[in-house]
Amino acid sequence: MSESMAMRCPDCGREHRYAAPAYPCACGAPVAPALDHRAAPTAVTHRTWDEDWVTVRCGNCGRADQWPHPELGCSCGTVLRVPVAGALRPLGPGDTRRTTGADDGPRGAFHPVTIRTTRDAVTAVALYLRWLGYQDIRRADQRQPAGIGLAARGVLAQVDPSVRPASLRDVECLWLTAMAESTDCVYFSLAGYADDARDRADGLGVSLFVLDLTGTPQPMNRTATELAATGAST
Repeated sequence: MSESMAMRCPDCGREHRYAAPAYPCACGAPVAPALDHRAAPTAVTHRTWDEDWVTVRCGNCGRADQWPHPELGCSCGTVLRVPVAGALRPLGPGDTRRTTGADDGPRGAFHPVTIRTTRDAVTAVALYLRWLGYQDIRRADQRQPAGIGLAARGVLAQVDPSVRPASLRDVECLWLTAMAESTDCVYFSLAGYADDARDRADGLGVSLFVLDLTGTPQPMNRTATELAATGAST
């Protein structure tokens, strides 16, 4: 079980007790960041990739992977960033420590995270991409018309948390951006896809997934089914 710590909201003064969630390492051991009991939580006023993710080393196998930085929502509306002890810097493209890759052996079961917010949806997709075997997951440089882009070696992914089905234009814009970068592309939508968007994705070879609220991506076309079955080819 993860350790817990008491902390106070800097905005309203409410007391909270927080335990960091554990995520499964590729070796199967649960991994949770160590909390810094000497530091105070800070309010999240804006987001950057480096602040939203923290690199934690598995105590069982020594692997260093990126996991969501611990956060807690106070009832006053403030989102608290929980201090982490001894956090490593985020992994960069030139770092010798890598996230889980397809060459790490047979994949275990995917462990989703419940989706309540847009950040949860991005976290769920990032974890799924890692489970597929993609490496160096980061925010994409190019903005898309809808949602949030993630990039990894060999793939460009779109996370669409809106309540409307993804449109034909959404799918085509993702495909065009991926073509310009000579990479594959994958679309993740919470609300599904318009019929013409699904037809166009089949013709372009775009993998389509639907995210349910448990955080488990469900393949919606043949290329997505094949990707889920075989994992990344990079």
